[in-house]
Amino acid sequence: MTDSIQASFASALTNTGSSGSSLLKVTDLTVQFASKSRGKEAFTAVDHISMQAAMGEIVGLVGESGSGKSTVARCICGLNAEYTGEIVFDGKTLGRKREREQWREIQMVFQDPFASLDPRLTVRKMLREVIRYHKVVMVTQIDEYCNYLMKLVRLPLEYLDALPGEMSGGQRQRVAICRALAVRPWLLIADEATAALDVSVQAEIIALLMRLRSELDLSILFISHDLNVVKAICDRTYVIYHGKFVEEGATKDIFASPKSDYTKTLLNAVPKLSSAYIERLERRIE
Repeated sequence: MTDSIQASFASALTNTGSSGSSLLKVTDLTVQFASKSRGKEAFTAVDHISMQAAMGEIVGLVGESGSGKSTVARCICGLNAEYTGEIVFDGKTLGRKREREQWREIQMVFQDPFASLDPRLTVRKMLREVIRYHKVVMVTQIDEYCNYLMKLVRLPLEYLDALPGEMSGGQRQRVAICRALAVRPWLLIADEATAALDVSVQAEIIALLMRLRSELDLSILFISHDLNVVKAICDRTYVIYHGKFVEEGATKDIFASPKSDYTKTLLNAVPKLSSAYIERLERRIE
């Protein structure tokens, strides 16, 4: 790949908005699921929440399993259209039915990379498929663009012709991130994206996400139950409990002086890691 082509790909992937400017604004989001039992009221999974994310910001969303984290994510990225409230992205209200460009701008990386990748397709075929559909680059540039994307996520080029089953969990998650980046999103939603990985591999993926945020001015909604990770990488954090936000603010402030009893309970339940481990984790992230 020539330096000029690589530079053009890098320029195209980098978001051009001003860091700190508003990118995502969610207002009064509510999601209810009908009860299967006759006579019972609908179940409220998300209850009138509001949140926002700025350009180039990593926003944490934490809470225990079943608290509504993934439901919020699925509404934002368009996988769940059954909600009330308003989702505004880059100054435009997102409708229940998304346009192709709106699908491209918000991408999601899931917890299980094996389940989210087609086991029958090589990495090259997966990337070509989304690149062609979204018309990201000219047809003659697709192979060079695939090479660039693999280098961006630190994967050897030979893995372009590998199947998901031939890779480790960490490598598959890098492929999932690579596929999400291929369409040049503004917002990446990482839904428990490190939960299924070994601790050492988690640190590598976290370091990758932080580097991508820096290089591409990428905004990230980081959903996790691992408060150690949230504390290490998120600028601001929302704490959700039974579908409602019980606390929000700068991550450092929430960890230093939590106000909600639920947040205090979560923090008290965090395993106390050795100082040596914390130092190794921080070195990997840096």
